[in-house]
Amino acid sequence: MEELKIIKASDVDCRNIEWLWYPFIPYGKVTVLQGDSGDGKSLMILKLAAMLTQGEPMPFTDGDGQTPINVIYQSSEDDADDTIVPRFMESGGNPDRLFFISEKEKFLSFSDERLLTALEQTQARLIILDPLSAYIGESTQLNSANAVRAQFRPLIEIAKKQRCAILIIHHQNKQIGQKAINRGSGSVDVIAAARSALIIARTSRDRPDERILAQVKCNVGPTGNAIVFSVSNGEVEWIREDARTADEVLGNTFSEPGRHDTQLQTAKETLRQFLSAGPRPQQEVMYMMKAAGVGESTAKKAKAQLEIRSVKQGSMWFWSLPDPV
Repeated sequence: MEELKIIKASDVDCRNIEWLWYPFIPYGKVTVLQGDSGDGKSLMILKLAAMLTQGEPMPFTDGDGQTPINVIYQSSEDDADDTIVPRFMESGGNPDRLFFISEKEKFLSFSDERLLTALEQTQARLIILDPLSAYIGESTQLNSANAVRAQFRPLIEIAKKQRCAILIIHHQNKQIGQKAINRGSGSVDVIAAARSALIIARTSRDRPDERILAQVKCNVGPTGNAIVFSVSNGEVEWIREDARTADEVLGNTFSEPGRHDTQLQTAKETLRQFLSAGPRPQQEVMYMMKAAGVGESTAKKAKAQLEIRSVKQGSMWFWSLPDPV
């Protein structure tokens, strides 16, 4: 019988969540990005990887860049020599910071010890597995909740031990009309096991190159605004933030008819009044929002809907109303 170990809450060293990209990709956790084939998931992720290896700030973050990090990228669908590396280089990435684990002799899986060894040797802060179906384990039944949970456990432990971000690319099912949280292929436990879940979708038939990234859920922080971007000729361009939810992006409506979002309306009115005299420091704005009973995610949705700008003055970021038309 295994020895029983009891841990008191007073013996636990508490710490704050650290972020690779707030509030979308946390360090020390698993994030899942899902979407349909051909919607640009891999292209967007390679763009993010390129930015991270150069220390560039993540899209629509109110802050400077960060220390460049190493990235491990594993793909069973694209080859490194003719697709992954060329796209990465076209996005401005640093090739000395992008790594691959050879799968020539043996395919990788979530429970493969080589994942931890590679992270220790490269000191990578992000590992990307594309797609989930190729790495969860050949014998794993994706529709089995118990099987999915068992496969995720070693991956979750690796992220926790190395304080790295693990990003898994996942395909969507064809069940149009379901809630976004249920649109991933296989068991819903795939999304349940992740601490953050994202989707990518097309925005309009009239704009074939345009995509939108939305957050399905976040268990360790607020839900972020959606982000509209374009994919054209192998290049990614960040366009704007968007207040739509993941369900709204997928064309779903699950709220009660006629229900009014009073907190969002309060946030808009407070922002209009507070910023009417000119730009104000972001820290003051968020303090005012909190005093008005408005959460951070709602404040950012109101910011997007009002087209409020973030402007850097010196070392501080200020929010300001758009110029009158």
